[in-house]
This record gives sequence, structure tokens and C-alpha cells, in this order.
Amino acid sequence: MPPPARRDLEPGLLNSLDPLLRGWLPRQRWFAGKGLPIGRLRLAQATELVPPGGRLGPLGLLHVLIDVEQPGRPADCYQLLLGAHPLLPSSLVRAALGPAVGGPYDGLTLYDAPHDPQLTAVLLDRLRLPGRTGRLRFTAEPTAAFPPGLTPRLSTAEQSNTSVVYGDAYILKLFRRVSPGTNPDLELSLALARAGSRRVAEPVAWFEAVDEPSQGSAPAGEPVTLGVLQRFLPGSSDGWTLATASVAGDGDFRADAAALGRATAEVHAALAEALPAHRLDGAALERIASGMARRLEETAAEVPSIRPYAAALRSAYDDLAKLGASGGAGGAAGGVTAQRVHGDLHLGQALRGPDGVWVLIDFEGEPARPLAERRRPAPPVQDVAGMLRSFDYAAHHGGNGPWAARHRDAYLAGYAEVSGVDPREQPVLIRAFETDKAVYEARYEARHRPDWLPIPLSALARLAGGTA
Repeated sequence: MPPPARRDLEPGLLNSLDPLLRGWLPRQRWFAGKGLPIGRLRLAQATELVPPGGRLGPLGLLHVLIDVEQPGRPADCYQLLLGAHPLLPSSLVRAALGPAVGGPYDGLTLYDAPHDPQLTAVLLDRLRLPGRTGRLRFTAEPTAAFPPGLTPRLSTAEQSNTSVVYGDAYILKLFRRVSPGTNPDLELSLALARAGSRRVAEPVAWFEAVDEPSQGSAPAGEPVTLGVLQRFLPGSSDGWTLATASVAGDGDFRADAAALGRATAEVHAALAEALPAHRLDGAALERIASGMARRLEETAAEVPSIRPYAAALRSAYDDLAKLGASGGAGGAAGGVTAQRVHGDLHLGQALRGPDGVWVLIDFEGEPARPLAERRRPAPPVQDVAGMLRSFDYAAHHGGNGPWAARHRDAYLAGYAEVSGVDPREQPVLIRAFETDKAVYEARYEARHRPDWLPIPLSALARLAGGTA
């Protein structure tokens, strides 16, 4: 596919986008600044993948990176793929931003292109061919095969990004809120796939923004990961669906929980082999404990419900700091490794295939955290604690508390079987990291799902009593 002829989009493009984006952005699930007024919008980058009047006739495809300033938070950069059409079909009306007035798209209706199968097919065609279009760089693995006739469909899964499924072969994740640097979902998935891990949906192609998108937005030469095309896993079931079904029927999910523990340990071992890992010294553990304590203080100031437990919860972090200072047993500084980890592991991030094999997905970490923090090595127990919290969520979501204890234990036993390290024998570490995760959950639920706040509060009450 030859690259489209380039034209200067800058004159008038931002002026025509500005009024449309101010109404459209806050309605999108992936927009991080809900509830805050939008200040200045700045066009970071614009690339025409298909200009109107080109090979698709009046239809156009525009790629945009837009910086959004809002009071009280750093500017965020968002990726937009916009279709342009003189007369929008009724099937795409719900995806419309509105008609452009002035600028290079004057008189055309702009809409969210991932909803349009014709345009997402164009994007797949572009991913087949490595190379650059403007400031966009497209890369494909040498072994990638692109069978013909892959019909695109927009995924309806609730998530902080946008995904398009192509037939039963591939799924393309489009990152909406982007930052300079390689996204760990690409970095870690690629490392695992190249190491021969069967626990990952391997990437086959991806695209990035290169060079400097705008003044001050990114250091020159540092890429911004925009999208990753990975193997799709048809017929798979996610762990959350399976677990909540087991809870509802008071079923026995322990064999699957143990297998998931083994899969987690295999991924940790592969990441430690493929990417740098190091032992944490006492000072490093003290810094981790200090960060956890700071997050607790910030959350207690925002969520009054956790204040009765705050003093007791601090003891989990105090014990972790003392562990670093003493170098004693039970998760001593000399025995704690920091390595690349999943970063946001829970039941929804695990898929069980028809063959019963568990695969971990979505290695980008917690999207609300800065990219540099998500790429930082951490103790593997961080992932273990996240999965334990997820079993707790599944049980409380179905009103079956005893289910959680049985299945948490099965998961830990499976993990220990492969890793040789039993988190149950590291009570200081597991309590500190599980407490930190529950504090994060309390803040999230208070902001977004207040009806779910009792779930992390129940865990914090338990953890305040010192029971990991």
C-alpha cells in the first residue's frame, strides 16, 4: 500500500477539532479527566492515513495525538483515530463527534474510526507493511502471517483502551492515553513470546509515534506506543467470568486456581530470564514501604471510611521497613528480587483456553500510574497480591466469603509448586503488598463505584488485624 500524499494539516485543524472534542472526550470511558473542565487543547501530531478524495473516495482516515490540559493534573496526551465522511451512515451516527467547520475537513462529519469496519480494515492493511507514514512507524514480526478476509469487529469489553478483533486471528489494542516510551504491554508480551512462553498472546505487529510529537511532549527519539496487534484466543474464558460462576454455585474452582498460580510463576520466571532483575537491599525495601505509607495517607484523606483502620494498616508497612533494616527472615532484603512483573494482575487478565491452558494478557500495568512507574522492576509478590485481591472480589461479588479463602490458598500452592517460593512463608511481604493493593482499590471504588467500596474495606479490616 503506497503511503498517502502528505498535506499540511496544521492550518485550521485544531480550531475545527476543539469544539467537537470538548463535548466528546468527557463521554469516553478511557478519558482520565472526567469531572474536570477541559482547558487548553494542543495538537501534538496529525497524520492522514487515507486523505478524503483518495483511494476510499470521499472517506478519510486521520490519526491525531492531542494534548489535553485540565486544572489540577498534568496534561494528558490522547490518541484519536478519526474517520471523515460527507454523509455519515446511520450505523455510525453513535460514533460521531460532529461536523467539522473550517480547516482541512470542512463540511465532513468526523467520527471515531474504530467503529467503522472499513477503516479498521485499512489499519490492518497498514500494519502488514513495516515502514513509516509521516511520524507513525509500523513494525511487524518477521514470522507474522496475515491471512486474507479477516473481518474486523469492535470489542465491546469495558476497558481503558479500544480493541478491534480481526476474524478469529488477531486483536488490535489501541492505547488511548499515551506517554513517551515503550508501553509494557508491548515490551513484556514481546519478551515473553520471543522467549517461547506459551502463557502470552504474542504480538505480531505494532505501531508507534516517533520523533518529537510537540514541543515539550516527548524527548526526541523516544517512541510512543500507539497500538499492538496480538494473537486472538477464540473460545477462551476469562478468569473473572469462570470464578464468579463458581462462586454463584458454591463450586470448586481450586484446580483452575492452582493452574493459574503455576502459570503466574512461569511468567515470572520467564520475565526474570528475559529482562534484568536484581536483589533489593534494605534501603530499597524501606523506600517501597515509605511509598505505600504515603499512598495510605493520601487515600485516608480522600476516603473517610478507611481512617479507623489507618493506624493498624501502617504496621504492615512498618514491618516491611523493619524487614529491610534488619535483613531478617520471612522475606528478607537479601531474598527479595525486583524484576519486571505484570503490574495489574487479576482474574480478568487471565484467559483459559479450550485446552485448559491459562494465558495472561494486558501487561500494561495500572493505566492510572505513570509509564515510568509501570516499567519499574518490582517484587513478584506484587502480582500475587493482586490476584489474591481478585479472588476476594469474586467471592464478595457473589456473597460467598469462604470461597475466597479456599481458592486463594489453591492459587498460592500452585505458584509455590513452580516458583519454589511460597508467599505464605513470607507473611510480611504478602501482607504489605496486599494492603497496598486494597488501599488502591478503596480509592478507586470511592471515586468510580461507591457501591463496591465495602469489598476493599472488608479486606482492610482483615489486614488491619494482621491476618494476611
